Amino acid sequence: MNRRIFLRGLGGAVVAAPFLGSLRGSGARASAATAPTRLIAMFTQYGCVTNRFFPERSHGALTAADLESTTLAPLSPFASKLLIPRGIRAMNEWTITGVRGQDNDLHVQVAGSYLTCHPVTPNGDRFEAKPIGRSLDHVMAEQLSPGGTPLFMRVGNFNEGPSSAISYSAPETAYPGVGTPLQIFSALSGLFTDGPMNADTYAVARGKSVVDIVRDDLASIERVDMSRSDRTKLEAWKDLLDRMGTVMASAQCNTATAAALGATDENVQAPPIGEGTDPVTAMVTDTLDAADIYSNLAVLAAVCNANPVIFLKYPGLFVFGGLGLTHDSDGIGHRTGTGFLSGPCLPGVLDMQHTIDRYYARKFAHLVEQLDSIDEGDGTVLDNTAAVWFQEVSDGCARNLNNLPIIQAGSAGGYFKTGGAVNVEDGSADLSRGNSESACEDGTVDATTQSTGTPANIATQPINKYYCNLMNALGVKAGADGFPANGGSEEVTHYGMYDRTEDFIGGGTMPPTIHDPGGFDILRA
Repeated sequence: MNRRIFLRGLGGAVVAAPFLGSLRGSGARASAATAPTRLIAMFTQYGCVTNRFFPERSHGALTAADLESTTLAPLSPFASKLLIPRGIRAMNEWTITGVRGQDNDLHVQVAGSYLTCHPVTPNGDRFEAKPIGRSLDHVMAEQLSPGGTPLFMRVGNFNEGPSSAISYSAPETAYPGVGTPLQIFSALSGLFTDGPMNADTYAVARGKSVVDIVRDDLASIERVDMSRSDRTKLEAWKDLLDRMGTVMASAQCNTATAAALGATDENVQAPPIGEGTDPVTAMVTDTLDAADIYSNLAVLAAVCNANPVIFLKYPGLFVFGGLGLTHDSDGIGHRTGTGFLSGPCLPGVLDMQHTIDRYYARKFAHLVEQLDSIDEGDGTVLDNTAAVWFQEVSDGCARNLNNLPIIQAGSAGGYFKTGGAVNVEDGSADLSRGNSESACEDGTVDATTQSTGTPANIATQPINKYYCNLMNALGVKAGADGFPANGGSEEVTHYGMYDRTEDFIGGGTMPPTIHDPGGFDILRA
């Protein structure tokens, strides 16, 4: 069998062999183990036209028809498997007067704090400040992933600085992840289970833990009269074996599945987006493009159980030449076509932004479709996954972080409710969709007024709580204080340094405080 599967799977049973006599004989069978759960996050920048993005109903069941008139139309076939959490705010919002966050750069502090919920330092540094805490992907991966490292993919292989970086492996330490499809595919192909395997190995490959395979043997041993010391050793061994056996390649982790996902040598060696070209003219189209290769590799990584924490980071400052656009995505988000916050609007800029929004919606729908196309347990890989589309801000002109556009597909093995929108703030079905369309009515815009966003007192529930939900859904454990901790045994109730964006003023001068601990119970199934 494959060496890496051996080391992560039946290697534990071999260690146990001297103590479990029947393991070498009858090969006890067990019932199927619970399918693994994963988080696959897609992150895009510069917000969206919120009025066109959100369905009208902010709380309650949603059908395909509710999505058809919105940016989310490509996701309408999956309406029953969607969760749209409404009313959430991210941390460290930039304003011209510094009333809801640090006085840094409008991109740097938001990107750095988004997944960390920590301020960036040094305070007041417009371009090089970095967060003083680790990001969500690394906090989760520490407990869940091989080597404690997430699978973080830079879609298009763009190298990004503090204004776009979101993954931090340690305080002020940006994590580059991997950028080329070939890097990712090479690592995954070493997990393929194309050769013959015996019954026990096959059971492990299908996702059963080694403890499940030898459960009958364990039960027999536990009935034996033994010393307290031996019983303690047995319990410790069971715990170790269980930890070793939680990440296994499935029976569908093979070259056939890879080929069905387009993960072939030819496709993964094609130049990524913009490589070898001027990014201004780099082609991105409505059809299967280089971005989809990354998504398909994320799905393959999920099928192979290579890593339960997977992030796809789309590039900032990108020009979607293949969509007929000639200005970069940041300038379009500002409505001016440049980095300026006020001035004449770029003619037709709202339609340009909507073109980008729809493109991202198609990319996320493609990811969801691939996850849902592969059977796993009683459902599909999607059913055992939380696939989440995060956006850096809500409206790209206002740069507001309240009323965030977050879309989730999949219930993470039944942890989350799906099939509708959930207003976590007050349960009302008429939460504001924002004011994105108010920009440029007279041909000019002033982003410093934030008039295109959502009023600052609406839709302000902390994103920290949603992060707690995601961590608990995947089995991350906390210490006695509720913060994620290796070796913990409690549910995660605390995350980050602050959960109120106003506490970020001053850049860490306020005492660390989580005002509203716990996840959103209303999101749970």
